[in-house]
Amino acid sequence: MKAVTILGATGSIGRSTLAVLAGHPDRYRLHALTANDNVAALLPLVLAHRPRFAVLRDEAAARELKAALSGQGGTTRVLAGAAGLEEVAADAEVDVVMAAIVGAAGLAPTLAAVHSGKQVLLANKESLVMAGALFMEAVSASGSTLLPVDSEHNAIFQCLPRDYRCGTSPQGVRRILLTGSGGPFRTHAAEALDQVTPAEACAHPNWSMGPKISVDSATMMNKGLELIEACWLFATEHQAIDIVVHPQSIVHSMVEYVDGSVLAQLGQPDMRTPIASALAWPRRMSSGVSPLDLIAQGRLEFEAPDELRFPCLRLARQAIAAGGSLPTALNAANEVAVAAFLEQRIRFTSIPAIIEQVLAATEVRMPTSLAEVEQVDAAARREARSAVEACAGQGRFTQPTI
Repeated sequence: MKAVTILGATGSIGRSTLAVLAGHPDRYRLHALTANDNVAALLPLVLAHRPRFAVLRDEAAARELKAALSGQGGTTRVLAGAAGLEEVAADAEVDVVMAAIVGAAGLAPTLAAVHSGKQVLLANKESLVMAGALFMEAVSASGSTLLPVDSEHNAIFQCLPRDYRCGTSPQGVRRILLTGSGGPFRTHAAEALDQVTPAEACAHPNWSMGPKISVDSATMMNKGLELIEACWLFATEHQAIDIVVHPQSIVHSMVEYVDGSVLAQLGQPDMRTPIASALAWPRRMSSGVSPLDLIAQGRLEFEAPDELRFPCLRLARQAIAAGGSLPTALNAANEVAVAAFLEQRIRFTSIPAIIEQVLAATEVRMPTSLAEVEQVDAAARREARSAVEACAGQGRFTQPTI
């Protein structure tokens, strides 16, 4: 049996992973479940699955979880803080680490798993956006097996030769076609985007995701971040990756070869499929997802993305083209701006404006250590917070009350 640690167990990816594991109790055992500070969400998962360790990044929350578990008759040990996350990611008993913490907080524990040579199932795209060069160097040096879990990158991986390993340049590939649904505002009047609410932005037409990722889908920044992630995963220049809007979310991505062949991976819009694919690699196993009925689906549509409506796509290409510290700053600014939008402090259309301001203020340099990446991240967040406060203070970006 393989021992599995799930970093970010209470999110949508973590819960989908638990659902897949539950279907194969003879193949996997849970070593650790982690979360940030949500005791109410983590406690029932610990009681149901009885991992060896439960970790909360917030130390006060960890104490609360430990008290809640006392007298429950289990043997789960509670750890706390960033050190606890890294411990269960790098533990010698662990075979597989699902890296599903959202945002920059996932970088350090995911890198700890990589440095320890684990099989890392990567759902935390920010690790590669923030520190792509350092991350892939660590994968190569440690011998870690990196398997993409984002539905698009997992689809690309499945369309490449069976012996392909992430971080190497795929042979015979002309371009990668990265698909995206276009989110809830694909046909929204551009002039009306200024008025959309967080609830509207989080109402994705096909996928069930957390609020941050849902807003990223609505701005299409998720596709920009995935573009950067794909460059590192598949050792490909950004010019060889096209983004294609596919509203049905059935074709999860495609690979075009030099002979004219285009291979696509199709499936229901359900994250259990790529999770099962990565867990079982290089074999296959049941995910619990219902079969795809193409006759019932009826039609599949494709269109070019509107970069005037979704400027975050342009900003992401700008960041990866410049390289170095720019993708780190892009991610940091986006996290701050999205949080401010969800708090109704800025308008939806302010998100790309703030990101662009931060990119313009960021010096392009090449971080050579995790500490330097974190310095760039911190500086970009300060700049983004300042932009949020200045705009809100002037009344320019205050969320409308209608």
